[in-house]
Parts: sequence; structure tokens; C-alpha cells
Amino acid sequence: MDWRMTLIDLLTPAAVISPLRANGKKQALQELAQHAARVAGLPERDLYEALLQRERLGSTGIGDGIAIPHGRMPGIDRLIGLFARAEKPIDFEALDGQPVDIIFVLIAPEGAGADHLKALARVARVLRNQAVLEQVRSIRDPAAIYAILAETAAKAA
Repeated sequence: MDWRMTLIDLLTPAAVISPLRANGKKQALQELAQHAARVAGLPERDLYEALLQRERLGSTGIGDGIAIPHGRMPGIDRLIGLFARAEKPIDFEALDGQPVDIIFVLIAPEGAGADHLKALARVARVLRNQAVLEQVRSIRDPAAIYAILAETAAKAA
């Protein structure tokens, strides 16, 4: 992975979901796996299992209403991202106990190693930007959310 990779290198406009309708963490992960399967052409069940397996190690809710569920998949050759804005906050057992409404899924190739971690750090940095958070929380339109993320990524590059 190129160290200059931005959030938009991980996302396509089709990979932005707003609003995500889910009543709990498992349902959210299922919906996200379903969408990721469509966007990336991967088996939905495998995606769901990869995300669930990681979640069992500890919540990927990083606080501030943000979660970054992630997992590794055999048979893919690049990092794949998915952004979702939940219709109503979901209990994600986050570190700060707050429900989550912003979710960024990251699927990495099985042998991604450090690239996977760099991408996670980059996603967390962008999403911890309060101005970006406020903007994406105030908008329902997926195309507009993608545009904000693209603009932020361009500035950060």
C-alpha cells in the first residue's frame, strides 16, 4: 500500500450507506456485510464471519459514536472500505459506552500486514475530525457524504 493512500482510495460512492437501518450490532454487521458483498463481489457469509470474529475479540467502537469493524478475507487483492451512517445510534459496546452512528468497515487481504493497520489509523484520524463528523452526521444523502469524505481525503493527502 502506498503511504499516500487516502480514505477515498478505499471507498467508492456505491460503498456509502445512509441511512443504515439496524437495531443492534449483529444486525448492523449483517447489513454491512450484505452491502460489502454487493459492492466488492465477495461472499456475504464470509464477510459477516470475518467482521463478527474480529468483534468477538473486543468492540471496534472507538468512542465518539464511531465504530471501525474490520476483518481479513482470502481472495481479495486490495483494501475495501464501506461507510455507513446509522439511522439511529446502535449499541456497539464501544469503549466509551456511547452508541454508534458512524461506521467504517475495512476489509483487508489476508496477508495485508502493516497496510491494514495504516489504513485503520488513517480512517480513525479522518473520522475523529470533529468538523467532518458534524458534516456527515447532518447529511442523509450518500453522494453528499462521499463528497465530504473525498474533500477531506484530498486535503489530508
